[in-house]
Amino acid sequence: MEQHAKRVAKPDENKDMTDFRNLWLKYATIAVSVLLAVFIVILLALIVTRPTPEALIASLLSSEIHFAITLSLLTSLVSTFLCIIIGVPAAYALARYSFKGKNVVNALLDMPLALPPLVAGLGLLLFFGTTGFGRGLADTGLAFVFTPLGIIAAQFFVNIPFMIRIMRSTFESINPRYEYVARTLGCTDLQALWRVTLPMSATGFFAGSVITWAKGIGEFGAALLLAGAIMWKTETLPIALFLNMSCGKLNMAISAATILIIISLAALYIFERYGGASRF
Repeated sequence: MEQHAKRVAKPDENKDMTDFRNLWLKYATIAVSVLLAVFIVILLALIVTRPTPEALIASLLSSEIHFAITLSLLTSLVSTFLCIIIGVPAAYALARYSFKGKNVVNALLDMPLALPPLVAGLGLLLFFGTTGFGRGLADTGLAFVFTPLGIIAAQFFVNIPFMIRIMRSTFESINPRYEYVARTLGCTDLQALWRVTLPMSATGFFAGSVITWAKGIGEFGAALLLAGAIMWKTETLPIALFLNMSCGKLNMAISAATILIIISLAALYIFERYGGASRF
């Protein structure tokens, strides 16, 4: 009987050991994620709590920060609009159609994600500053080098992959049979896209627009090389942070950083809340 009891107990011992190992893995990985989250919170808290509330408010009310906010909003809204009107059709083509060289096109459209922003800015600077096309645009009054138009171009180039990726994922999550049914009811391909697919992709469209806009406001490297860091001319919030840190004006720099943090948190919340199937 004792030997039988021992034989019966062995499977339970193995099960307890397996449960222990599984629990160890579970809590260890959770601990890593929590520690990383705490580290990020500490960094953000150090930024926003560095100056006194009075100094922070005074910096936020300064005319320089107001100019940086206005320029950042205007340029990011224009670049986001350009990302929408160009990125949505491109994403639809990648999600719905098969064509020769699709993988190459897909990889090239993702290239700005892999490129360092400074490299992207250098390419844009050479394109708009040294090529005949860029000089021709400058002669007509569309100068991109060291102007706010350069900020828009930099934001667009760096952030268009985000809109394409999010909308492509959104379109892929929508069954193409809905469009087929719409066409059998008399819709053209364009009407099926406009009346069926786009309304069904509204949440992804909204999330993609918000995240692209937030990324545009925070663009620094490419905009720095193409548009320069010119106070009161091309001074967006990231440029204001850079210029004030260079001059030792810590409170002004932290004010710009605080605004960028708030925008990032709001955009991340909206993306997680409404993104649905729209993921990178």
